Amino acid sequence: MTTTDLTIIPIETPTLGDRSYVVHDGEQAFVVDPQRDIDRVLAILDEGAVRLTDVFETHLHNDYLTGGLALAQHTGASYHVNADDEVAFERTPIRDGDTVEIGSRMRMTAISTPGHTFTHLSYALTDTSPEHVAAGVDASVGVFSGGSLLFGATGRPDLLGEQHTHDLARQQHASAHKLAGLLPDAAGVFPTHGFGSFCAATQSEATESTIGQEMGSNPVLSQDEETYVRELLEGLGAWPAYYVHMAPANADGPSEPDLSPPTTADGHELRRRIVAGEWVVDLRNRTAFAAGHAPGTLNFGIDGSFATYLGWLISWGTPVTLLGETSDDVAEAQRELVRIGIDRPAAHATGGPKDWADGELASFPTATFADLEQVRHHREVVILDVRREDEYRSTRINGAHNIPIHELPGRVADVPAGEVWVHCATGYRASIAASLIDASGRTPVAVDDSFENAEKVGLHLVGPDA
Repeated sequence: MTTTDLTIIPIETPTLGDRSYVVHDGEQAFVVDPQRDIDRVLAILDEGAVRLTDVFETHLHNDYLTGGLALAQHTGASYHVNADDEVAFERTPIRDGDTVEIGSRMRMTAISTPGHTFTHLSYALTDTSPEHVAAGVDASVGVFSGGSLLFGATGRPDLLGEQHTHDLARQQHASAHKLAGLLPDAAGVFPTHGFGSFCAATQSEATESTIGQEMGSNPVLSQDEETYVRELLEGLGAWPAYYVHMAPANADGPSEPDLSPPTTADGHELRRRIVAGEWVVDLRNRTAFAAGHAPGTLNFGIDGSFATYLGWLISWGTPVTLLGETSDDVAEAQRELVRIGIDRPAAHATGGPKDWADGELASFPTATFADLEQVRHHREVVILDVRREDEYRSTRINGAHNIPIHELPGRVADVPAGEVWVHCATGYRASIAASLIDASGRTPVAVDDSFENAEKVGLHLVGPDA
C-alpha cells in the first residue's frame, strides 16, 4: 500500500487477527507493533533494501507476544514504548505529544488514546517532504491506532479486569473522538487489532479505512457516550485464557524465538506422553482426523485459529507435542505458538496416524445438520453446542446443551450421557471438542457444517427469550 509515496506494508497474522506495519521512504523504515517472529519483518527490510531506525509499540499487548525488543536489539533501532509502562528493559520512553523524525520525510506523533489499556498510544504519521511543507499541504498520512479506533469498532475495554471496564470504555469513546478531531477525513486508519482478534469488541469485514469512512460507519463516532458504552459492554463475550500471560511477558521483554525443529518422537513415546497427561496435538484437518487418529490425541487443525484455541484451552505450562503430515506443518504450528509464548514443543512427529499410533487407530463419525435433523426422528441424541455463551444465547437449537469450547477440557464429565452430536458455528471448534470427548473414552459425532444450515434443514432454533 502506498500513500504520498511512502510505502506502508501490513504484515498479516490472520490466525490471531492482527496486523503489524512496516513503513519506509525507500531508504529508512519504522515498524509498528511487530509480532514475535521478527524474521518476517527482516525479510521485508531486506527486500526493500531499507534500514530500520525505529520500532513503535502502541500498548503492552494482551493477545500476542511482541517482537519489538528483539527487533530493536537485532537492528539497533530505537524502541519506543510509553514512558508510563512499567517494563523490565531499556526502551526509548515516549509520551503524548512527542514526535519522532524518521529519515528526511516521516514524522510520528504520539497521541494518548486510553481505552483498550490505560497507557495506550496511537501514532499519527505525517509526510514532511519539502514540497508538501512549501505548498502548505496537509500531509497527514494516517494513524496507527493499535487497539483504539478499529475498522467499524474499537478495542475491547475489559482485559484489565472488571473493576476497570466501565472507565476504560468511556475513555475508549473519548479517544476515538480525539483521533477523529485531530486528523483529516482522508487520513488512513491502520489498526493492529480487528481482523479476527478477540481484542476487538466487534468484527468488521473491512480491509482498509480512513477517518472519514469511520466517521460515517463506526458506532463509537456516531453514538453518544452512554449508548456506546451500554451497547459495547452488552456485546462483550469471553476472551482467550492465555491473554492473562501476555501483558506481563511483554513487560518483561520477550526474546527472539527459537524456531529450530523440536525433538522427534515415535508411537511409543507419543503414547507415554499422552498417558502422562501431556497434550499431543494432531494438526491435520478435521475430516482426516475424524477418519483415523492416534488414540488420545487432540485435533487443533493448522487450517484454523490454531494458536488462539490451543492457547485458550490448554492448562498453561502443559507440554505440547505436534503431529503434522509434513515438517512444514510442524514449523507453521511452532511459529504460531511462539507468538503466544509457548516456546518449545516437547517433541514432534511427521507422517500420518499409522506412524503415530502405538496400536489401533481411533475414529469417530462426522455429519451435517441435515443428518442431525433426520436422526432426531429415530432416536434420542444429545446435542452439544460448544459455541461461546453469547453465541448460544443469541440463537440455538431447541434442546441443545451448551458447554463453551474453552470450558470443555475441565467439563468433559458434564457432557450428558447418550449419543453426543457436537456442533459449533463452522465445524472447527466442534472437531476440537469431539477430539476431547473421544480422548475421554466416548464416541462423539462431529457436525462439520455451517450453523446457518441448521434452520434451513428444519431444526427448530430459539432465541434469547426462549
